[in-house]
Amino acid sequence: MEIWKRNLLVCWFGSFATAAGLSQIAPVLPLYIEHLGIKDTARIEQFSGFAFGVTFILMALVSPLWGRAADKYGRKSMLLRASLGMALVITCMGFVTDVYQLIGLRLIQGAVSGYISAAIILVATQAPEERSGWALGTLSTGGVGGMLLGPLIGGYLAETVGLRFVFFGTGALLLVAFTLSVFFIQENFTASHEKLLSYKEIWRLIPNPAVLICMFVTTFMLQLALLSIEPIITVYIAQISYNSEHVALLSGMVFASSGVANILAAPRLGRLSDKIGPAKVMLVSLILSGLLFFPQAYVTNVWQLMVLRFMFGVGAAGLLPSLNSLVKHNSPDSITGRIFGYNQSAQHLGSFVGSLLGGQIAALWGIHWVFWVTGLLLLLNAAWVYQTAYRTANEEKAT
Repeated sequence: MEIWKRNLLVCWFGSFATAAGLSQIAPVLPLYIEHLGIKDTARIEQFSGFAFGVTFILMALVSPLWGRAADKYGRKSMLLRASLGMALVITCMGFVTDVYQLIGLRLIQGAVSGYISAAIILVATQAPEERSGWALGTLSTGGVGGMLLGPLIGGYLAETVGLRFVFFGTGALLLVAFTLSVFFIQENFTASHEKLLSYKEIWRLIPNPAVLICMFVTTFMLQLALLSIEPIITVYIAQISYNSEHVALLSGMVFASSGVANILAAPRLGRLSDKIGPAKVMLVSLILSGLLFFPQAYVTNVWQLMVLRFMFGVGAAGLLPSLNSLVKHNSPDSITGRIFGYNQSAQHLGSFVGSLLGGQIAALWGIHWVFWVTGLLLLLNAAWVYQTAYRTANEEKAT
């Protein structure tokens, strides 16, 4: 097997383990906080939101720093740092005795995270140019698969062996990712001894800064769209469902539908972007994703919503591979890590803002407006992509 393909396989598993670890912990946080002695419902909700959000804020702040370290010390070293660091920190969460220790470890988790971003950089720089879309699309299914199965794994562990074993299981999974990365990831990397570049010097090296800024905003918008309905989906399903006894199960099925669609479509759309160009795939995906949000506001039963979420998953599957391909195409090799670090910061901020925005819009104007606002934001983003990335790609092709 070629080195880049073997690295892709190991990075896929590591991304799956990382995403599963993050997603399986989130649903059990309120239960764990209650287990730690917080009994008041309002305080449990307050601590749960804070413990969940601080990780993403720290990840957004440190991603550019780890990206710069990847350019200086290599991508494999960042994979090892992130997987071992998260394995140790998350395992320690299983031993905490109060909620403040838990929040402190969640802060440290955000600071040491970064496996998926390092994996993206490694795969993007090693895969042949004509296969990069397929490789990045395949890699993205690892993260999506982990997010999809993580809550199921976490719920099973919590029910069968106890809440603390959710953290022990996650730590063990990340330790396996660390071990595989040590022995099977290969990277020929020469450490850089160049002086530290300022932000202005970095931007001078970029051939099309406007395209990169557009990609950062698109990454932010994609994460915002993915998480905007998360706070309100269970309430929405309860409103349109005829059987209120199985709301939790139906909510899980609705979430799973878009995840399954993403897993099935991402490698194929990545391969398509290799043939026709990532800008075209991104533009069509944004338009399709934006339009599919509007009918979700008017469904009358859960099955209609599930079908629309599946179709949205297909549309959104073309975005991440195309985004990462365009970021790599517009990033000189010497600063690839830093550019991807900025992009990861945009992604983490989108996760944080999206989870807050959906709940606030629903509370102020009603659930239907969450779908309308999110859809309009994606269509506006599509117009910007057309003006920048799409036209730039056509001009490059013409010359």
